[in-house]
Amino acid sequence: MSSHSHLTNPKVPLAPPGATKKVRVSHLLQMKEAKRPIVVLTAYDAPMGQLADTGSADVVLVGDSVGQVIHGFDTTLPVTMEMMILHTQAVARGVKRAIIVADMPFMSYQVSAEQTLVNAGRLMKEGGAEAVKLETNNERILGIMRSIVEAGIPVMAHIGLTPQSIHAMGGYKVQGRKSEDAIRLKELALKVQEAGAFAVVLELMPRELAKEISASLRIPTIGIGAGSDCDGQVLVLTDLLGITEHPPRFAKKYVDMRNGVLRAVRKYSRDVRERLFPAKDHEFE
Repeated sequence: MSSHSHLTNPKVPLAPPGATKKVRVSHLLQMKEAKRPIVVLTAYDAPMGQLADTGSADVVLVGDSVGQVIHGFDTTLPVTMEMMILHTQAVARGVKRAIIVADMPFMSYQVSAEQTLVNAGRLMKEGGAEAVKLETNNERILGIMRSIVEAGIPVMAHIGLTPQSIHAMGGYKVQGRKSEDAIRLKELALKVQEAGAFAVVLELMPRELAKEISASLRIPTIGIGAGSDCDGQVLVLTDLLGITEHPPRFAKKYVDMRNGVLRAVRKYSRDVRERLFPAKDHEFE
């Protein structure tokens, strides 16, 4: 059997567009058991959240990548709790079916378990998130994660390339290519499962390593630049739509909205300057 057979298995039902049954954490675990790939999209506002949801995504992630994609920062580090709450609120207004997972931004969970619990609670109570995501790269964060889970807040872990540690990592590099790094990541994946995470994002790592980690866990793995053998995949919606000017190598552009929008804006600019817009159809007597 091909290693990709679970991606095209005719016995695995796909969620039809417009499906209305609410997705829960328990459903994601069932999807892993059934070898049904999990669809995750990252969105930052109500219209994009609604499109991802209507398009049958299982999870909508409100990522701290909002700092780069929407606010124009070079990294995710300047993103604040207030920004994450605001964008999570917006996405929550557009999403009905998918699980809404909100990123905990830099320094919102690294100080103490108490601070983390307060901030995670805010993302759920004020923002409308149904789970939170933590970048997880050391034992201390594992303990903090465990405390959130024990408080009844579902947690998605994130290992491999962790953008909030970008300066410590020396840039956006593939993780786990050296054998000792691969062993560490495999051990870390098991530890986040033991800490109570319901899923784990695997970012920017060799396909074979992600495949081994996925096979070793009971919880689903969500890949981004980690190959096709993960239990699900995540893309930023603006990358998928072709809006991003310089998308990462692992992203796939499904439509070229950037050039389409540019053509429309240039045509509008010309019509205004030549007094072709507004025309009679757009005016009131």
